[in-house]
Amino acid sequence: MIAELICVGTELLMGQVTNTNAQFLSEALAPSGIDLYHEIVVGDNAARLKEAVQTALSRADILILSGGLGPTDDDLTKETVSEALGLTLEFYPEEWKRIEEYFARTGRTPASNNRKQAMFPRPCIILPNPNGTAPGCILEQNGKAAILLPGPPRELRPMFTDYAMPYLLKRSGHKLYSRELRIFGIGESDVTDRLADLIRSQTNPTIAPYAKTGEVTLRITARCQSEAEGEALVCPMIDTIRTRLGNAVYSDRGEPLPLVCHNALIARKETLAVAESCTGGLLTSAFVDLPGSSAYLIEGAVTYANEAKMRRLGVSKATLDTFGAVSAECAREMAEGLRARANTTYALATTGIAGPDGGTPEKPVGTVYVALAKEGETIVKRLQLFGNRERIRTVTVLQILDIFRQNLFTY
Repeated sequence: MIAELICVGTELLMGQVTNTNAQFLSEALAPSGIDLYHEIVVGDNAARLKEAVQTALSRADILILSGGLGPTDDDLTKETVSEALGLTLEFYPEEWKRIEEYFARTGRTPASNNRKQAMFPRPCIILPNPNGTAPGCILEQNGKAAILLPGPPRELRPMFTDYAMPYLLKRSGHKLYSRELRIFGIGESDVTDRLADLIRSQTNPTIAPYAKTGEVTLRITARCQSEAEGEALVCPMIDTIRTRLGNAVYSDRGEPLPLVCHNALIARKETLAVAESCTGGLLTSAFVDLPGSSAYLIEGAVTYANEAKMRRLGVSKATLDTFGAVSAECAREMAEGLRARANTTYALATTGIAGPDGGTPEKPVGTVYVALAKEGETIVKRLQLFGNRERIRTVTVLQILDIFRQNLFTY
């Protein structure tokens, strides 16, 4: 079964609004086992929208449209799709009552043009919208189906998940089951080279590599009838990939590096402190972003100036004068000093030159030192990174998290 996604709105074409609905719907469709071959964006123009709908009907079984269900004259999706399917709109009193109740709950009174949002073909499947005034709907005609969803993501996402997805799963009769492997320390070309024979011979399950900043993701997907069957199909493939790539595979459930470290710290009931220079709080934020991090994260110190490194962390003036702030010696003293002051199980430290200025022949832009201090040992590593300031800082965080991860787990 083939689906096509049509996102409606001139604001999307003009770049005034980022089209997050397309990404969400594309990802959410995968479990339905329905193939998505085309995604298009159309402005608020009835003729062009009708043309897009007719083209989509000629090559897809399911049309999913977002946007254009509002009360204004340029909200044309429902009317245009109904016309293309040869259906006529009728007023639904029960839906108008729900719209009035929504307005009452929010302390407002509906305008006369809101009645337009209670107009639907009969018969159709109404998709309730507890988060807004525009109900969605599913229109069926000649073996085809059109799913109409509101544009605001806070309305579209729960409507699709709660109402449209069950419809799709029932209609498709099967689903796709996916597991996501996340890999750090091996580039995409190296990963695909090591797995070349598996990729060439893939049938069910399939392997899809994706490169992200500093890491690689593999999505292993099986076409199946149930989650249990999908798990049985993908697990042998995951085991084979793990054997070939080793501990570079840090998750087979899609968890990002900060979450892997977060879960381990909570399970082990251990504590952490973080000292940052070039990353300027990014590393600490990676943990703070995760609910429950207060169980282990004691403190984070952004010590950008040398004076702060000495005062807050106990880095010696002699170290800074002799080796500089961007040095293995400084990174070591940052981590060890904070760990002693915070009395934590671990301390992490970063110091480097993120650019675009500040590099020297001995220490070019992208020179970074990271350190992990723990009982009886401090690990220090020099990194030579490339890219702009943002990339260098982001990859520094990933690098030190991976060092930390490998020390938290025994492989």
